Amino acid sequence: MTIAPERAEAVRPPGALSHLDTLESEAVHILREAVGEFERPVMLFSGGKDSAVMLHLARKAFAPAAVPFGLLHIDTGHNFPEVLEYRDRTVAAHGLRLRVARVQDYLDDGRLRERPDGTRNPLQTVPLLDAIGAGRHDVVFGGGRRDEEKARAKERVFSLRDEFGAWDPRRQRPELWQLYNGRHTPGEHVRVFPLSNWTELDVWQYIAREHVDLPVLYYAHERDVFARDRMWLTAGEWGGPGAGESVERRLVRYRTVGDMSCTGAVDSDAGTIAQVIAEIGGSRVTERGASRADDRLSEAAMEDRKREGYF
Repeated sequence: MTIAPERAEAVRPPGALSHLDTLESEAVHILREAVGEFERPVMLFSGGKDSAVMLHLARKAFAPAAVPFGLLHIDTGHNFPEVLEYRDRTVAAHGLRLRVARVQDYLDDGRLRERPDGTRNPLQTVPLLDAIGAGRHDVVFGGGRRDEEKARAKERVFSLRDEFGAWDPRRQRPELWQLYNGRHTPGEHVRVFPLSNWTELDVWQYIAREHVDLPVLYYAHERDVFARDRMWLTAGEWGGPGAGESVERRLVRYRTVGDMSCTGAVDSDAGTIAQVIAEIGGSRVTERGASRADDRLSEAAMEDRKREGYF
């Protein structure tokens, strides 16, 4: 029998956890398990909604103590100013430690070269691996979710990476009964994804329940954009608009935030959390499918980047 969402609370047995409580409990367990097992953890924090929820869960998991690890952001140089402002404000408000690795530094000294298409999202891999090595981090928390993209659907909660940061699906371990295996050899590290079993709708419902602050880009606002590859992109020095592309002002919001050169906005008038939740509930397209050009480069674009050491 199917139970309508509005009746779910009424029929849940007394003392049983709600869906969001179950997800929260699992994520807190994962965070505590990893911190107890590894020596030098770090959390990726971009200022996006998933990393904001992950940080909120970490603060809950270790309260009243401080979060026992620092944050790491790989800055492409094409990040949305609103997201960077939110990132710095959040770090200052909670007294957190943040390290920023900048793609621009690698371009300036020749370790990386600009791509012909102007996007820097794929260029994050080398600075990420260098930062992990420099910090001798044996575990890296990421906000990836299995519902985002088919390559991420293959990901384990504890994802082993080799000495080059590469992901090999054949080396991943079974995770029965929430038993996680973090064993690794020197030089290897483990990526841990506390939000693996969450959906985009779960994230937003949790944001609403917990009053998690987010960058304003996630809500409807007027913005100058141009159309490319069936997406609304923000104009910038990275290469847009091009010939035949015209800028127009539209009411949009972002379902995901990242490098401006490959992150598209969607038409939306959802200006509140409740309106965003209603909009997502009726969507048939994943957030990355709707708004990330870098995932459209090939059928296996994300998996190829993961094998190279990407998030």
